Amino acid sequence: MRITHLGHASLLLEVADARILLDPGVWSPAAQEVRDLDAVLVTHQHPDHLDQERLPDLLKANPGAQLVADPDTAKLLQDKGIDATSFAAGDTVTLGAVTVQGVGELHALIHDEIPVIHNTGMRVSAEGEPTFFHPGDALDAEPEGVDVLAFPLNAPWARSRDLTGFLRRLAAPHAIPVHDGLLSQAGRTLYLNQAANLGSQETRIADLAGGEPAEFRPGA
Repeated sequence: MRITHLGHASLLLEVADARILLDPGVWSPAAQEVRDLDAVLVTHQHPDHLDQERLPDLLKANPGAQLVADPDTAKLLQDKGIDATSFAAGDTVTLGAVTVQGVGELHALIHDEIPVIHNTGMRVSAEGEPTFFHPGDALDAEPEGVDVLAFPLNAPWARSRDLTGFLRRLAAPHAIPVHDGLLSQAGRTLYLNQAANLGSQETRIADLAGGEPAEFRPGA
């Protein structure tokens, strides 16, 4: 499995025979330049996870890519004439040798006066590959057997202890910080230190913020 962090919450997964783009939002301009995709996965509709204005161009540049999104987002896109597969908790989609499973149902609460929307976490697996999980904007899903975990480093809807608690509960061998677009460099360093020192001692954090891809292997 080869993973590239494209900014904020967006990642490119190259796993088995598939190239999968997750959450191409407005704070992840590099995501718009990715080509030869087999799928675009969207956890929820917030702009930092989905750039709706640039999505049609991204899909046009990747005509073979299947668009898979949480139910709210899929309906929103379908109403705009964009072909999107609705993907909820428990749903699965097959991309060649890769299986994507939906995990979780709702976005974390931001404020009592802001409606809660759908959020579908994406669990990606393939035979002979590590299992990957991107939770989107929620920390309540706990899929089994996660080898590589993308975890939100900072968010308006999460406290630091929530993030470190999430790392402890999943205790994945590897974790990649995402959702960091609101942080200064000093703040980012602080949160990374908290994740390393207060999260799971079984987890090795791989900071991919520089945009260089990293390889992950089962049992490594």
